[in-house]
Amino acid sequence: MMELLLDIKAVRKTVQQWHRRAARMRAQSLAVACGALALCLALTDATNPGFVVRITQAGLDYAHQHGIAILEKELARLKLPDISGDFRFLGKVYYQISNLDLRTFHLPHSRISLVPNVGLQVSISNAFAELNGNWRVKYGLIRSSGSFNLKVENIYIRIDLRLGSDSSGKPTVDTSSCSTRISKVHVHFSGKLSLLYNLFKKAVESRLRKALEGKVCDNVAKAVRNELQPYAQTLPVTARIDAMTGIDYALVASPTATARSLDTGLKGEFFSLAHRSTVPFPPLPLGLPPDHERMVYFGASSYFFNTASFAYHSAGALVFEISDTMIPGGADFHLNTSTFSAFIPQLETMYPKLPMKFRLSTRSAPFLSIGPGGFSLQPVVDVQAFAVLPNATLAPLFLLSLTTNVSAVVDVTSGHIVGSLTVGRIKLSLKRSDVGAFQVRMLQSIMNIVASKILLPRLNARLGEGFPLPLPDRIQLSNILVQFHKNFLLLGADVQFQPQIGK
Repeated sequence: MMELLLDIKAVRKTVQQWHRRAARMRAQSLAVACGALALCLALTDATNPGFVVRITQAGLDYAHQHGIAILEKELARLKLPDISGDFRFLGKVYYQISNLDLRTFHLPHSRISLVPNVGLQVSISNAFAELNGNWRVKYGLIRSSGSFNLKVENIYIRIDLRLGSDSSGKPTVDTSSCSTRISKVHVHFSGKLSLLYNLFKKAVESRLRKALEGKVCDNVAKAVRNELQPYAQTLPVTARIDAMTGIDYALVASPTATARSLDTGLKGEFFSLAHRSTVPFPPLPLGLPPDHERMVYFGASSYFFNTASFAYHSAGALVFEISDTMIPGGADFHLNTSTFSAFIPQLETMYPKLPMKFRLSTRSAPFLSIGPGGFSLQPVVDVQAFAVLPNATLAPLFLLSLTTNVSAVVDVTSGHIVGSLTVGRIKLSLKRSDVGAFQVRMLQSIMNIVASKILLPRLNARLGEGFPLPLPDRIQLSNILVQFHKNFLLLGADVQFQPQIGK
């Protein structure tokens, strides 16, 4: 019996230990799952771009042409050190190679390739170079000197470029690896001691090959550091739009290489210059369609445009005041109580023969949506009417609510997104009256003129100036493509680079 009781206690203890261990494992698993979920949410929120730039293989090929021309010039400035040595031939022979002057360095065959999830690779084949120099030989009492010509052929260079971003959100590029292989070197000496030349010719060719192979990659890294990296940094991180707003184009992550393109996510966010506040809505995921006919594509999300609305609203730029001097000459009314007393008779006794003023504003930033059919916007505008008293103070008359459908036409001009708006049918409703009841529909024709002839031209004048695209220096766009997709605008273009004069 005692043994049975002991066995039962042992089993019970084992079960209790198993339950405690299982509870700890469940708690750990829950903690890991919660941590992973929090990390995913944080990363999603942090990395969703408002604007995406895609460079296709055609765009990379075009950039590669200009890059190779720069690299060719850099390699042509390559400097090689003097070489000296000795060997035994019936005694010691001393030689010296000096004043090495690289005359040409040509890169006739090269290509740039995308390395998915890594970066870019530049491959150069069948390059060739030619240089001159002086030689000097000492063999016992014999001394001789002269010049020589070196031809280097079948040069192969492979350059791996790593792409990233710095703390300010500007793009960075550097050389992650470089290798050079030279398969053919031929030295031609001028002079009479041909026997001596042949004795140290192979040693000279071998040492010059090694010297060149090392110096080529040094100069490649120098060209990337001094030419390519500074140029990449000309991409604007912030672009000032006007006195009130700017655009944040900082990279949200390093550029991503795929099999067919190089994609870069930018913040793509407008902000008020006076006071930058947190945008109260997040950017949605933005994925561009697999278009690759143009050299470059820009994906501008609805977030990009709606932050513009938010920034201008925060800056107080979406408040418009309209007075009688702004009424078009062809309109058959004036903005005064004499005109409006025809619709609101009580104005004739309450505020006779006084000028009026409209103040148009929105309570919140108007949001637009983007779909295959284009832009759509349904703003709700408050129209506050005032009588201007003789002492210049404003007496409130009535407050209208104006709603309408707005559509937009978009294009690209001189590296700027430009547009124009069209207003649909306007609907009016009375929100408050300080002069008694009246028929709002009687004001319909007047408000149509205010919206279409005064407010709309002011908005379109600003949109006609446009908003700058994120372009590095001296880039012009042509062959523009405009497409509308769900939640983003796609712009495609070919690129033309304008070199600096004198370079």
